[in-house]
Amino acid sequence: MALHAPVLVLKDSLKRESGAKVHQANIQAAKAVADIIRTTLGPRSMLKMLLDAGGGIVVTNDGNAILREIDIAHPAAKSMIELSRTQDEEVGDGTTSVIVLAGEMLHVAQAFIDKNYHPTVICRAYTKALDDAIAVLDKIALPVDVNDRGAMLGLVKSSIGTKFTGQFGDLIADLAIDATTTAGVDLGQGMREVDIKKYIKVEKVPGGQLEDSRVLKGVMINKDVVTPGKMRRKIVNPRIILLDCPVEYKKGENQTNAELMKEEDWQVLLEMEEEYIKNLCAQILKFKPDLVITEKGLSDLAIHYLSKAGVSAIRRLRKTDNNRIAKACGAVIVNRPEELQESDVGTGAGLFEVKKIGDEFFAFIVDCKDPKACTVLLRGASKDVLNEVERNLQDAMSVARNILKNPKLLPGGGATELTVSATLKQKSSSVEGVEKWPYEAAALAFEAIPRTLAQNCGLNVIRIMTQLQGKHANGENAWVGIDGRSGDIVDMKERKIWDSYSVKAQTFKTAIEAACMLLRIDDIVSGIKKKQAPGASAPKQPQIETEGDVDNEQMIPE
Repeated sequence: MALHAPVLVLKDSLKRESGAKVHQANIQAAKAVADIIRTTLGPRSMLKMLLDAGGGIVVTNDGNAILREIDIAHPAAKSMIELSRTQDEEVGDGTTSVIVLAGEMLHVAQAFIDKNYHPTVICRAYTKALDDAIAVLDKIALPVDVNDRGAMLGLVKSSIGTKFTGQFGDLIADLAIDATTTAGVDLGQGMREVDIKKYIKVEKVPGGQLEDSRVLKGVMINKDVVTPGKMRRKIVNPRIILLDCPVEYKKGENQTNAELMKEEDWQVLLEMEEEYIKNLCAQILKFKPDLVITEKGLSDLAIHYLSKAGVSAIRRLRKTDNNRIAKACGAVIVNRPEELQESDVGTGAGLFEVKKIGDEFFAFIVDCKDPKACTVLLRGASKDVLNEVERNLQDAMSVARNILKNPKLLPGGGATELTVSATLKQKSSSVEGVEKWPYEAAALAFEAIPRTLAQNCGLNVIRIMTQLQGKHANGENAWVGIDGRSGDIVDMKERKIWDSYSVKAQTFKTAIEAACMLLRIDDIVSGIKKKQAPGASAPKQPQIETEGDVDNEQMIPE
């Protein structure tokens, strides 16, 4: 009875890896992802050029944008990419740091896995380290005055300094701060909520120079008035009515056939249609508007009545744009002309004007009194440049939004990470038992960020890191870090290199939690879903990079 036939539980086509092999593979995959975007950290960062499926080009160094475009086979690497997405959606900045940090956390864990440490032990140590790290952040954070423009500029600038538009530093930072302070809504208790998506519109118009970009105190739409010849294209202090209904004769819902006995009845029908439109227009004109904007159509006759009364009209506007205009000039969007009231008329705008930019006409509603929505007008040489600028602006606005939400500062330039690292190293001596070593390793892992900064500046990494560790060793002068431009070791306060608290905290949390999650995986079963065609050959094994060929970067998919 000793020799049984082997019991097959899993199908043949399934591939199952378990144990240490999986940990190795996951760590390797995570490191490969981290290595792809490692060079995009810091002000001296490199750009990546990606060809997407449609043959278009994306040139960027926004961690999230890069990872979004890459196709990845390995499941662990996929979850790394999710990280940078979460980071982007939550706080909008620090997408690169999160991946680099998570990669490093896994890298230092590898040594322990090889020594047969149990992953849970490592995870426990990591979570402990995370709690202590957040505590350190709380300790060294500086409150910032949201109304102090200089401080805000410094903050936003350091987050954009690492981007392509770093060379136009103040410009983008200014745009971002203007836009977010305009669209901010006070929730009370000193909290401010800024809805970037809804109320800040970024209009990209190719042509001109980047320096011509500006934040409009109001809204700009890609539309012209309906009849350019007749209607006024420049109105000072316009009264604006926003409609959500068509100003044309309503056809019946279902098809109706009317049989007419007399010739004159046809005339009567037409006159009724005209009368209907005339009434609609009269209801609108009762309020003496200067500008009527509707999301639906305007019939020729309605246009005639409106232009006769000297009212400019714009039709078929996007709903989102209409909402923005309502926010900007204080109008209320009305669904039926019968229900118009004086209070629905927007009078907050200072100027309505149609201008030609490039080869299109744009309508501007600007100089609003207290706008709660705005448009950022971006100009630039080419589409690619504009797309990158828009991505940077998104990041900048997120940073500005985070500060408005949680006005605390941390030093940039790797200083925060070094301080955390130094404090954790000191604390590690008091950690009991086996967890001590992984805890210490986590402390070391935080140094990945300043180290990468130094690498990207092309410095002597070892010398710089030793100097910095020496400065931070006993946890004082927490503000010393690397100035990413010149590569000097300086006090971050003087250089105005700041990071926002919410970004840093989120980065640490996301990175460590992700590292723990990947470490806890000990079994990968692949090939569950795919039903293979009878003639097809077995699927190719996914290639996992070994340490050896990380250096000669073979990561660009052909």
